[in-house]
Amino acid sequence: MNHAAPTPLSSRKSQGLKGRITVPGDKSMSHRSLMFGAIARGKTRISGLLEAEDVVNTAKAMAALGAKVEKQPDGTWHVEGVGIGGLASPKGELDFGNSGTGVRLAMGLMASTPLTARCVGDASLSKRPMGRVTTPLSQFGTRFETAEGNRLPLTIHGAGDAKPITYTLPMASAQVKSAVLLAGINTRGTTTVIEPVATRDHTERMLKAFGAKLEVKDVGGARHISVEGGHELTAQDIAIPGDPSSAAFPMVAALITPGSDIVIENIMLNPTRTGLITTLQDMGGDITIENRRLAGGEEVGDLHVKASRLKGVRVPPERAPSMIDEYPILAVAASFAVGTTRMEGLEELRVKESDRLAAVEAGLQLNGVLTQSGKDWLEVNGGGAPGGGKVVTHMDHRIAMSFLVMGLASRIFTRIDDSAFIATSFPGFVELLNRLGAKIGAEGA
Repeated sequence: MNHAAPTPLSSRKSQGLKGRITVPGDKSMSHRSLMFGAIARGKTRISGLLEAEDVVNTAKAMAALGAKVEKQPDGTWHVEGVGIGGLASPKGELDFGNSGTGVRLAMGLMASTPLTARCVGDASLSKRPMGRVTTPLSQFGTRFETAEGNRLPLTIHGAGDAKPITYTLPMASAQVKSAVLLAGINTRGTTTVIEPVATRDHTERMLKAFGAKLEVKDVGGARHISVEGGHELTAQDIAIPGDPSSAAFPMVAALITPGSDIVIENIMLNPTRTGLITTLQDMGGDITIENRRLAGGEEVGDLHVKASRLKGVRVPPERAPSMIDEYPILAVAASFAVGTTRMEGLEELRVKESDRLAAVEAGLQLNGVLTQSGKDWLEVNGGGAPGGGKVVTHMDHRIAMSFLVMGLASRIFTRIDDSAFIATSFPGFVELLNRLGAKIGAEGA
């Protein structure tokens, strides 16, 4: 994915945001529905798929590995699976663009099948560590050839006679957990992942829906997730609700922009993904969950959000796994709170699309917000953001969106150096916020 030239944008003080909106389908479920459909028997039908660059790259990768993946005229996606062990070596490289989820889960999917594939990504993804996945997958008998520092480009040689493993996660990572479980699906015997700190559980929920023999139990406060390999998965019909990580941006925009009153419809409310909502409510945010219901095994609902006077809080480290992608936009919310907000347990932010912790702090300071930080914590002194700074996004979609939201309530406009990468997770982001009444446009507008 190469962007010929950066596309700067600016945002400026806006009046009350009003309206009802939907946000793109959940990114985590979109990736998984394509992958699990690819190794299931039969035709999986997916509605609400997030058609962003990250997910489209996953769709292309599954097709290259032998599944039949097609978008239908009615907007649904159909995936004709090849069954357990049916993936084949692709003819060309598998390009995952900017998606760590896509490449890491795909590595697990391929690890226990005798194929060879070369995985590549864009400049940002190529800086991200893959050793956290290659280490456990190597225990199955999988071989890897990686660039220096266990990074992409990477060639995987899947194991033809994989052996089941038991692996304790050294860090809270749903991606690593999922990669190991997917390798276990095609490995005779029982593969177990021990998770000391619970992370998002979409993989477990969706694998069960596809018919996997999977068991989750609590042992001494740790989650033990075991999958019995060698059992075929059965194609499913999947309806994907709105992504709570995407909903975070209009939600915070409404909270910090005086006079706002919006409803964000059909948002997934999986308990492992609602840390930001809990935190913003702790800060005094007027967020009401309406129309709660179950859809596809996941709880969903509508978020009714009104402008609020926020106060600083301490966000405990144990909440980090349930909102790790939302800390950039939480830091923006904290900038407009009364008092200091302290966020802890943030070491994972050092190895996201960028060093998100450093990028967030630099952007805050450029726009006149006082901060302090350490290896795994950030303090934001609230009271409002003067604005005026030009934020370096480091090709990170969440940094870009967060600082565009900041500008809607800052005293003068906020600028970002490049908005192109927003499309990796939230196509139509600028247009959607502007429909609510936001003022986002060309740099200096």
